Amino acid sequence: MRVGMYYSNSRVDVEELPVPKVGKRDILVKVMASGICGSDVLEWYRIKKAPLVLGHELTGEVVEVGEEITKFKKRDRVFTTHHVPCDQCHWCLGGHQTACTVFQTETNFAPGGFSEYLRVSGKSIDTGTFLLPDEMSYEQGSFIEPLGTVVRGLRAVALKPGDSLLVLGCGVAGMLMIKLARALGAGRILATDIDDYRLEAARRFGAEKAVRADGDIPSSIKEINNGRLADKVIVCAGVLSAARQALESVDRGGTILFFAVPNPGETVNIDFNPFWRNDISLKTCYGAAPLDNRQAMELIRAGNVDVRDLITHRYSLEEISKGFKAASEGKDCLKVIIKPHKE
Repeated sequence: MRVGMYYSNSRVDVEELPVPKVGKRDILVKVMASGICGSDVLEWYRIKKAPLVLGHELTGEVVEVGEEITKFKKRDRVFTTHHVPCDQCHWCLGGHQTACTVFQTETNFAPGGFSEYLRVSGKSIDTGTFLLPDEMSYEQGSFIEPLGTVVRGLRAVALKPGDSLLVLGCGVAGMLMIKLARALGAGRILATDIDDYRLEAARRFGAEKAVRADGDIPSSIKEINNGRLADKVIVCAGVLSAARQALESVDRGGTILFFAVPNPGETVNIDFNPFWRNDISLKTCYGAAPLDNRQAMELIRAGNVDVRDLITHRYSLEEISKGFKAASEGKDCLKVIIKPHKE
């Protein structure tokens, strides 16, 4: 079978690998849509493990089922995810499923979503693979995992109807934050980015105002929020400047969510006195647990979060290098979908 083998953002080669063999507790999925995640083009993070087959935002058709599997059958349309929690450890039982060691260290995909066929095994079958609703396309289903991370993020900050929101960074995650916040009844939303194409898209998707990230962000949020800073600040850009702006832009009683963080080793100096005095919370969020993905799937199915207009590029597996170029450069680009098979 053909796979997209990642060596670097500028080199993703189409190569041949054997179709994975299916064991008693495995399923084989014919990959129909696989999204390029922002983490897939985070080169400092990916290149140290290269060469490898990436791809974890995917949907497809079950074409082979292990003899001990009763949950799925051939021709089922499914969404699946490679990282799932153990549901038994201290962190899982405390509600911190994405801090689970199993979640963070074990993968249940072979070889990865940028391939014609994918073997899914282990707990990813039990809690990480869902039947796609009949009315949901493969492309829509490929957004379940990224939207699941956003569901988890907005739950972490306890977004309430009427809360003002600042989203720093308008990649796909930032756009999904805006869309979901609107669906949940958020009040004033300000978005920032350095790219005019993304700023225009943020306005279209629900931001009341979208401004360049190199401007005076605290003043911009005050302009649309009755002179106040933001109740909730979501950092969706992994750069130091965004982290600093977040610290300057949160209102008293507010919450900052570091959905994205700066590179390893990069630090921000913080004077904690204003945060202590003004009852400000700092939160982080990583990944999506099965519940988050289940809720994301229902949000898409019900039409509460429309993901179709986020797709800007579609490529076949033979064109995967073009897809990675578009995603890594980010010019007039939001979500890139790789389609190993024609529907």
